[in-house]
Amino acid sequence: MLVHLSDLHFGTEQPECIRALEAFCAKHQPEAIVVSGDLTQRARFKQFYSCRQFLDRLKCPYLVVPGNHDIPLFHLWNRFFSPFARYQLFFGNMEMTLETEHFFLVGVNSIRRRFHTRGHISLSQITRVDQHLKQAPRHKLKYVVAHQPFYIPPQDKEGVKDCPVLGRMALQTWAQNGLNGLLHGHLHQSARYDLNDIYQLGCVHPIWDIHAGTATSHRLHHGVTNSFNTLDLHGNMQSYVFDVASQQFCLA
Repeated sequence: MLVHLSDLHFGTEQPECIRALEAFCAKHQPEAIVVSGDLTQRARFKQFYSCRQFLDRLKCPYLVVPGNHDIPLFHLWNRFFSPFARYQLFFGNMEMTLETEHFFLVGVNSIRRRFHTRGHISLSQITRVDQHLKQAPRHKLKYVVAHQPFYIPPQDKEGVKDCPVLGRMALQTWAQNGLNGLLHGHLHQSARYDLNDIYQLGCVHPIWDIHAGTATSHRLHHGVTNSFNTLDLHGNMQSYVFDVASQQFCLA
């Protein structure tokens, strides 16, 4: 099992959700954990520290990428000259890979200091990820992790503007080397879309754009409760939502 968390927003975390996630991981022992950005609310030292302590307590291999909340918003000097300093202090490389028994995961930093929410993918990032996918074992499920989703339904006018620049080009390239899907957050809502069908990528299998909700923050959008996703060894997704009555995450 792969556990997909996102938008933890430490600084606005709910202790009951933290405890429930720790219990879930202790019970199910996931193969790996992915956190697709927004680890913190305001990129403060204490928030990164608390997030790192939480992830280490889960006692599972994990891969994280930055979100737009993980660079300073109000401290303009740090935002423009050292936007990722605190992130790197606690989590190091912003574009790590993680290989487990059944999964091959590639992190991509889609955050740019000049923009508040808009995602960007560069040509060099497209090439780097493509090389990783080419070298990945054929039998493993291959996922790219970035903060902003690569597809948002047309009716969501507010979110469409945040899809990464060059995202379509990246997809067309990565699809040729066995990509199974992309793992995102940003919108605080769980969803799944087949990019192969939407963008006519010509693959023989679906390429899923998988959105995770906020697992731990009280910053809930549109009345949606706290949630996270899991992926099984065949790539099937399940969503878990926080049940206030039982203080547990339960299948949606």
